[in-house]
Amino acid sequence: MKKFLVLYHAPISAKKQMAKATPEQAKAGMDAWMKWAKKNAKKIVDLGLPLGDSGNVTGKKITKGKGTLGGYSILQSRDLASVTKSFNGHPHLMMKGTWIQVHEFLPMPGM
Repeated sequence: MKKFLVLYHAPISAKKQMAKATPEQAKAGMDAWMKWAKKNAKKIVDLGLPLGDSGNVTGKKITKGKGTLGGYSILQSRDLASVTKSFNGHPHLMMKGTWIQVHEFLPMPGM
């Protein structure tokens, strides 16, 4: 089985999304995620977490991040096509302007 890094992107940070959600909205969102997770349990290595503030490091300069990355997961599957199909109807995609990126982990040369 191959492993894949899944990155959840949104136009608003996960921190802001969680701060503005009512308890009912937060519960409904988690219920939808858990339903998806149960359906895909055999592929999930690490369900992941939402991501907070970020920083950019370039040479000698460190700046505050301005990305769209809101969370991650790690899944396993036989190939990229199989794992990406797992995200049809994913609750993250129900929000406007969101997308999911999937990257295959490659073996480290010589290890």
